[in-house]
Amino acid sequence: MYISDSLWNIKSEQKERLASWNRVRGTIDIDFGKLDGPQGLYFHATALWQGGGNLGTYLGTETSPSGMSSYNLFRLDSWWVEKQWFHDRVASRIGQFAGQDFYGDQEYGTSFIFEPMGYALGNLSTTFETGSPGSTSAFEVSVAPFHNVYIASMVLAGDRLAFFHNHTGLVPQFRGAPVSVSEIGFTPGKKGLVMRPADDVVSRKGYSGVYKFGASYNPGKFTTATHTISSGDYLLYWMASQALWRVDKTEGKGLDVTAAYDWSPANVNSDNRVLTAGLRFNEPLPLPIHNTMSFGYVRNKLNPLFLPPGTPPYKAEHGLEFNALFNIRPMILFQPVIQYYANVGGGMQRAVVLGLRGRVEF
Repeated sequence: MYISDSLWNIKSEQKERLASWNRVRGTIDIDFGKLDGPQGLYFHATALWQGGGNLGTYLGTETSPSGMSSYNLFRLDSWWVEKQWFHDRVASRIGQFAGQDFYGDQEYGTSFIFEPMGYALGNLSTTFETGSPGSTSAFEVSVAPFHNVYIASMVLAGDRLAFFHNHTGLVPQFRGAPVSVSEIGFTPGKKGLVMRPADDVVSRKGYSGVYKFGASYNPGKFTTATHTISSGDYLLYWMASQALWRVDKTEGKGLDVTAAYDWSPANVNSDNRVLTAGLRFNEPLPLPIHNTMSFGYVRNKLNPLFLPPGTPPYKAEHGLEFNALFNIRPMILFQPVIQYYANVGGGMQRAVVLGLRGRVEF
């Protein structure tokens, strides 16, 4: 798969710049049951190359304009062995994978481009919950005890310099404190399985939804706002995504709504609260191809306890995005976008970003 975000700050205090972030990913999935092996046994591995310009760093926004941009690298992102029992209602997984790929990630992520809605809540890393492609060694157990409920929990290596300690991703690392992350989810309109329900064209039919509550905890040492050392840090998050209205209650055309909020202790975290909300219209245009239009909002309020002496008070940064998604072919996707940022980085600046996401799946 190849995916690219080309973003241009058409209005900001910084000089106009076109930043392109590119990613090439290769994935292999093996179902041993289909190879006359044990039933319910799976293997997954994915590697990627990525690089380019990071417009969020250039503008100084708390909300990254691209949900992909991070470090230039070529790395084995994740791999795992998974075993499922009782018709996919109990599973365990061991290997190398990122917490944010499964915990605190946005259900409607493919419908947005900026980070907190296009991938996962932007401050989940306060407890060093890992994010792609900085996966670390991890173990997970998940269970679906009822038809519409799943419970999942994982332990991962909270390596604070994962990219540098294991820059190829080939050598397992066990650095850092053991970070625990857990989530419980309710899925009205969808079957509760240990593999969380995917957001695709088929799953959007009817009045489906996903409601999540999760928490992460790191028992390591953290520096507080008063420069003392504190033992442990944690973060709580709440997420909800729901089909709001359908032209035909058995089909997917109509409106979806999504919202998320997280919180962590103010004395330890400078970015301890993030709020996101979005509205998506499935198939708004009478075209023979799949299309959506989505509006997203992010509020990021920096913690005043971490304000350097003599500097103006932080303001809440507001990010707005409108984009349209078009599946030109089953393998080709185009997604033009416009974004607006007020109080960039907690200051007084404003910025307007225009761009395009392109994706090709081979």
